[in-house]
Amino acid sequence: MLSKLEQLVNKFCPNGVEYKALAKLGKFYGGLSGKSKGDFTDGNAKFITYKNVYANPSLNVDVDEKVKIADGEKQHALHYADVIFTGSSETPDECGFSSVLTQEPDEKLYLNSFCFFFRFDEPQIMLPDFAKHLFRSSALRLQIRKTASGVTRFNVSKKLMEKVIIPLPPLPVQEEIVRILDNFTELTAELTAELTARKQQYKYYRDSLLTKDFKKKTLRKIMLSSRSGGTPLKSNKDYYDNGTIPWLRTQEVVFNEIYETNCFITKLAVQETSAKWVPVNCVIIAISGASAGRCAINKVPLTTNQHCLCIEIDSSIALYKYVFYCVCNQYEDLIAKKEGARGDLNATRILSLEIPVPSIPEQERIIEILDRFDTLCNNISEGLPYEIKARQQQYEYYREKLLTFKEKEGCVNE
Repeated sequence: MLSKLEQLVNKFCPNGVEYKALAKLGKFYGGLSGKSKGDFTDGNAKFITYKNVYANPSLNVDVDEKVKIADGEKQHALHYADVIFTGSSETPDECGFSSVLTQEPDEKLYLNSFCFFFRFDEPQIMLPDFAKHLFRSSALRLQIRKTASGVTRFNVSKKLMEKVIIPLPPLPVQEEIVRILDNFTELTAELTAELTARKQQYKYYRDSLLTKDFKKKTLRKIMLSSRSGGTPLKSNKDYYDNGTIPWLRTQEVVFNEIYETNCFITKLAVQETSAKWVPVNCVIIAISGASAGRCAINKVPLTTNQHCLCIEIDSSIALYKYVFYCVCNQYEDLIAKKEGARGDLNATRILSLEIPVPSIPEQERIIEILDRFDTLCNNISEGLPYEIKARQQQYEYYREKLLTFKEKEGCVNE
């Protein structure tokens, strides 16, 4: 894989490559300025959002977001080969993420005020497709993160960004690196597209299988018991220190099977608070806030906070995995039952949810079909998610390897 690249390096830069500070290579520009909320209604020009920059190493220009730009208005429009950065975030690790305009836009593009961009004085010095990989490499991300400061929100300093030093390998070397790295990203994109198609197929079959004309029963009619949990007093260290009992919070309830939890409590907490043991294979439904309506199955005994409703299913009527799939499929029906400013559910509303209940053999057949789709679409240990993760790790490994250059002696120009 590297033989051609090694030949090019030996030919064009056998003694290393030049490194220069960004201040010596171009200028930084800000995004939109002086805009009010009304300017983003019925706009006449495309603009790029923070999320677009964060999510796409190569900028997505096929956007619907519009802003009003008057004739003669002085705003900086993006050009081909510009390198765009996110300007602020709640953590320094998310600051300064880059995206590169790797194609000529067919109309003017503007950038929102939470971002800024860098423009090379000589665009031909670096291929845009090389820049999209380079500025997301570990070495560059480390330099960029160091330019951010703040307390509750971190902001990148454009002045400090000018001191970021980048390698400038010859263009033939850049081209070969782009070819290699793009092969990895294209494979990942193909797998991601396949995963999207499989998820749509999964949803179709789940809807089809779980909406047949079977007799319906409420969750209350098919359960043995239901219970919520509790949050032991945080100030009482005896409830938490050296705890070994799994304690589930609603943020961990994400349409999944739960084998471990992020938090633990002590035996004393179970004895003295409402955080009681929940037997395995309960259908757990989040009650409160943004997570309300999401469900999970606990594959280990555990305890939960008070925002989880744990339903033990009567296996003579329904199989817990079948009920789980039904609740997942009726998520929209559940969240329609939310009320209050926080958008909460309660046990009465949840247990009144009706699901179709066919015979046990039919439930087993449905579970077998949906399990296959679920493994293919969601299992991070196998199936497409595992394959995508492996390809991404492979890409990142070669990106770091290929973008680490020997420094040409005496070349750094700060």
